[in-house]
Amino acid sequence: MAKNRPKFVTLEGMAILKAVRGTRDLLPPETELWNQVEATARAVFARYGFGEIRTPVFEATELFARGVGEETDIVSKEMYTWEDRGRADSDKGQSLTLRPESTAGVVRAYIEHKMGDAGMLQKLFYIGPQFRRERPQRGRYRQFWQIGAEVLGPAWSGADSPLRDAEVLEMLATFLNELGVKGWRLALNSVGSSTDRPRYVAALREALAPVKHLMCEDNQRRAETNPLRVLDSKDPKDQEIINGLPKIADYLDEDSREHFAQVKAALDACGVPYVVEPRLVRGLDYYTRTTFEFTVPDGSGLGTQNALLGGGRYDGLSEMLGGPKAPGIGFAIGEDRLILTLQAQEGETAAKKLDAFIAPIGVAVNPAALALAQELRREGLSVEVGDGSFRLKKSFDAADKLAKRMVILGEDEIASGILKVKDFSTGEQIQVTRAELANALRC
Repeated sequence: MAKNRPKFVTLEGMAILKAVRGTRDLLPPETELWNQVEATARAVFARYGFGEIRTPVFEATELFARGVGEETDIVSKEMYTWEDRGRADSDKGQSLTLRPESTAGVVRAYIEHKMGDAGMLQKLFYIGPQFRRERPQRGRYRQFWQIGAEVLGPAWSGADSPLRDAEVLEMLATFLNELGVKGWRLALNSVGSSTDRPRYVAALREALAPVKHLMCEDNQRRAETNPLRVLDSKDPKDQEIINGLPKIADYLDEDSREHFAQVKAALDACGVPYVVEPRLVRGLDYYTRTTFEFTVPDGSGLGTQNALLGGGRYDGLSEMLGGPKAPGIGFAIGEDRLILTLQAQEGETAAKKLDAFIAPIGVAVNPAALALAQELRREGLSVEVGDGSFRLKKSFDAADKLAKRMVILGEDEIASGILKVKDFSTGEQIQVTRAELANALRC
């Protein structure tokens, strides 16, 4: 179970180290659910032709300043940044940052390794930790985990096709359905092209100018630095003003309208339900055209903020980072929030029990018990081994907590080759030959 221990505690004069505020440990049996989620992601993404990419957890600060945007909350307030000094006085230092998101790093890798030279569509996914100095709250941590994917490539590879957008969204719907997430809702919007968006931002600034002083402090700042972020605001006192702001749909050119229409048509053909949400924007500077967000119903373990994942198209990001034109679309799933949703919707699940617990009777039997466990593990069974120093009752209690069955192994059992097996679900105890033991434990 996850533990959040932000402070030092003194016990008899000795400081006990705890996890840093905003971080926590993931322990069994909860990690079994994490592994299940990640295995499902890998299996589903593989069916759509995605391969895994692993990028460094820290990058040059400039990557995020240029890619994510210097005026975004992430870059201006939330990044963990430090000056990495050279090993020698003559070495030049460098500003480095723990990654607050992975899209910029993936695109940097695409450029650095000249992946576009193949002329093929690149479908890449990642699973890993991200870092933001946010106020810790339920489902939001300073070290958090994301499952994400990016589709990008030269324009002639089809990377800018609305079909790619719809395929990503259909894949996400499949993933959530296979995990058993209930009641998810897909919201869609288009934030337009690189020419549409500046015109809309200018209209937002103009509309906000006479009313921004009536808004909360954060929205007053956003109205100046990044007006699109005002649309994301959840401040209840500002909603009336926000609802009266211009809608981006009125600023889309014909190509952007047609692109969005084709995305919706492809989703309709696949039976993926969605709603068009005119206020849905992505506050990062690199987003263009299709943007989306999946949410879950109230009561799904996420509190008042029920967003599960989001993403969008970023047709100009590669050029922003000094690379070739490479249209793309991607998403990031908050894995911590996905786990909370599954736990809330399904309830806490009992830890999966091992196939067998071997209880050696006497210390002299320990080597034979380990050899038997080795034999059974090679047969694909999950096995724990007790210790011959345990009394039988202690072995019985441990076995009952950990395993479906207990195998009793003493000198008589070794001599005869006949082993006693206790089934905890039925209470039945049977005798089986060593040759038949593996099959008996599988039943």
